[in-house]
Amino acid sequence: MTKPRIYTITFATVYPLYVAKAERKGRTKSEVDEIIRWFTGYDQAQLAAQMSKQADLEAFIAAAPRLNPARTMIKGLVCGIRVEDIEDPTTREIRYMDKLIDELAKGKAMEKILR
Repeated sequence: MTKPRIYTITFATVYPLYVAKAERKGRTKSEVDEIIRWFTGYDQAQLAAQMSKQADLEAFIAAAPRLNPARTMIKGLVCGIRVEDIEDPTTREIRYMDKLIDELAKGKAMEKILR
């Protein structure tokens, strides 16, 4: 069985897209970083290291120091699919991160995004 295509996308490819999406809506790169650090447990240096070593999203999630336990409270649609209903655990984690960035871009307050 082959891996889902989303697993093979590098974090270094996705990250600038997250930042661009947030900045188009008047949010900042530092807010994107804060969300990713909250979600994964990486510190800023570890995030930079993941980008420089071109870690794919599967490895990025697998190597996360501490996935935030509050992430299971993330609900809603990403790409027309309810994140809470995604069965594959790695895909669900990736989509949780996507959902958090979507909430940031939609203007939601950081206190609400970081549950």
